Amino acid sequence: MLFICYSKCSTCAKARQWLAANRIDYQERDIKTQNPTSVELATWYHQSGLPLKRFFNTSGLVYRDLGLKDKLPTMSETAQLDLLSTDGMLVKRPLVISDDGQILVGFKEAEWEKCFKS
Repeated sequence: MLFICYSKCSTCAKARQWLAANRIDYQERDIKTQNPTSVELATWYHQSGLPLKRFFNTSGLVYRDLGLKDKLPTMSETAQLDLLSTDGMLVKRPLVISDDGQILVGFKEAEWEKCFKS
């Protein structure tokens, strides 16, 4: 399981504590220091089943301040994913990609309980 976080995020800290308390093994990755590749980003997006804008909003992945807010709506999904993987993102909430391909976004304890304790 891959746990994508941002070291200064308080929600990510709570999720990290929950994982440790429940003895759930995970590999942690700080998105600020290691951006996802465009292939990884596209895979997570497609696995989530969400529209692109909602995927980024729900997962807490946000665009760094690159003046992209007005440009993104006119770009294709592929172009957006490529651009964001190279120019980087910040994360406000945890993103978990489980071994079976399930994606958990944010930290909702009930959802995490259902996923990891079933």
